[in-house]
Amino acid sequence: MLDYQHLAILREVDRSGSVTAAAERLNVSQSALSHMIRKVEERYGVKLWLKQGRGLRFTQAGEYLLGLAQRVLPQMEHAERVLTDFAQGRRGALRAGMECHPCQRWLMRLTPRYLAAWPDVDLDVRTAFRFDGVAALLGHEIDLLITPDPVDLPELLFTPVIDYELVLVVHEAHPLARRDWATPPDLLDEVLITVPVGVERLDIYTQFLVPGQCRPRQHRTAETTDLMLQLVAARRGVSVLPDWLVREEGAQLPIRAVRLGKGGINKSINLGVRRGEEGIAYIAGFLSLAQELEVKADPSADWS
Repeated sequence: MLDYQHLAILREVDRSGSVTAAAERLNVSQSALSHMIRKVEERYGVKLWLKQGRGLRFTQAGEYLLGLAQRVLPQMEHAERVLTDFAQGRRGALRAGMECHPCQRWLMRLTPRYLAAWPDVDLDVRTAFRFDGVAALLGHEIDLLITPDPVDLPELLFTPVIDYELVLVVHEAHPLARRDWATPPDLLDEVLITVPVGVERLDIYTQFLVPGQCRPRQHRTAETTDLMLQLVAARRGVSVLPDWLVREEGAQLPIRAVRLGKGGINKSINLGVRRGEEGIAYIAGFLSLAQELEVKADPSADWS
């Protein structure tokens, strides 16, 4: 049967011009090479080349198989390189899932660097914020989870990449804008604007309002952080966002960030992977780039 080796012989004989030279380049003996070709010729009842003086010329059958070799061998060699890349973690598909709206803004800053550094890796990002990210990671639906809420499970490894403070965002003319920090009762008469997730997943409730036994007058949601900031700037309510995002996206808006409680609410963005897969090259590359990515701080801004 025809196989890769037969096609490689034909291509090398054509390149080198002789059976002897082809055998040397393929690291086989001349007799072994001639034997393999003779087996093909006997099986199909054709000659692949004929001697012509000191050289040789291909027959019609030989020219046909040589053309096949020139088309197929490069594709097979490319496939071998691709498989090697897969085995060594240089190629693949990284499926990332996110559990928070600000995580998307952070990821979009990292994405260009990652795509440039890993051109042979497909990055698939899921922005279904309401899905159970930990279950998706454990179930191999995603390969990497971006979340502000890591969990302690033996099967998973979480790496913090950005520390930040969750702050209350108010209009610059709001009475709270002149305060060093806000207390839970300060929000009793406010319209609180948050991302569209259940209150049990909102830190402003679980770490601030519920312990303080308070609820805002009204709770509404907005799909994007841009819209949340614009609503605050229009005095439609107050919101809660990471301090770095307020600095970056709200610098030109008439808003101010106020600490939530005297000690503040400190959080971090974490990258979760299945334990043992952190060494896969393109996953390790993502983790490394993420840890190098610094949140730009405006030294002239005072958000405390």
